[in-house]
Amino acid sequence: MNEKLERKVKQAVRLLQSFAKNRQVEICYSGGKDSDIILELAKMAQIDFVAIYKCTTIDPPYTITHCLQKGVTIMRPTTSFFELVRKKGMPTRRARFCCSYLKEYPVLPFAVQGIRRSESVKRQKIYKETEPNICRIYSGYATKHVNVLLPILTWSNEDVEEFVRCRNITLHPLYYDEMGKLHIERRLGCIGCPLMSDQGKKDFIKFPRFFRLLVYNVGIWWKLHPNIKSRLKYSSHYALIANDIFYKSYQQFCDADNGLFGAMDWKRTLENYFHIDLP
Repeated sequence: MNEKLERKVKQAVRLLQSFAKNRQVEICYSGGKDSDIILELAKMAQIDFVAIYKCTTIDPPYTITHCLQKGVTIMRPTTSFFELVRKKGMPTRRARFCCSYLKEYPVLPFAVQGIRRSESVKRQKIYKETEPNICRIYSGYATKHVNVLLPILTWSNEDVEEFVRCRNITLHPLYYDEMGKLHIERRLGCIGCPLMSDQGKKDFIKFPRFFRLLVYNVGIWWKLHPNIKSRLKYSSHYALIANDIFYKSYQQFCDADNGLFGAMDWKRTLENYFHIDLP
C-alpha cells in the first residue's frame, strides 16, 4: 500500500473510531465496491456497527448472496418495486420515487456511507467541502435526523483498487470478467436504473423478463389513472416509456413522434429494439 493511501486509511479509521465512540452505527451497505471498503474499514477500526442492505426487490443477480456472505443484515421492503410502478408509473431521472420508498430511509441516527466525490461530476458539485460529516433529514420517520460519516469521500478509483488488493477483499461478482479480472470502474445499481448513462437500456436487453414486467405494470398504472397529465402528452404508455429511455428531452420525442411517416408505433419500436413481445 502506498504512503498516500496509508494516510487515507489511517484517517478513515480514526474518523470511524471517533464517530462511533460509545454508540452503534449503521454501515449503509449497497453491495458495491465502496460498501465493501467501508465495511472493511469498520472492522479495522473495531467499532460497534451493524451493516444493513436495503433490498429493492430489483437487486442485480448475486447481490443478496454477496450480502449474506459478508454478514450483512437484509432489510425487506413493505412494498415491491412493481407495486410502486402500478401506483406511480415509470421511474425517471427526475422522479426516482423508487429510491425514496425502497432505499432512502433511516435505520439508526448515526450512519456511515461510502460516497466518493470522484464517482461523478454531480457528486463533485454536491460534496465540494472536504468535511466528511453531513446531516440528512427524513420526514415521516421516527428517526428524522441522521448524522452521516463519509470516510472515503476523497478516495479515487485507484485508491479503492489498491485497498481491495492489499486487504484481499472479494467484491460482488459484477466487478470481475469471465477471466476473473477485476474491473474497479464498474458500478452496481438496481436493474434498469434511470440514472445509468443509457437510461437502463443495457439492463433491459440483458434482463428482458424484467423489461416486460416493467412495461406491463406501467400499463396497469396507465389504465388505473385516466386523469394523469401524461395522457395529454403521450398517446400510450408505450410512448411514455420510449420517451424516458430513448430521448433526452420531450421536444426530441415529439420530433420523432411526428416524422415524415406519421405517428410512431411505439409498442412496435420497443419490441424491435429489445427483441421482445410486449403485453
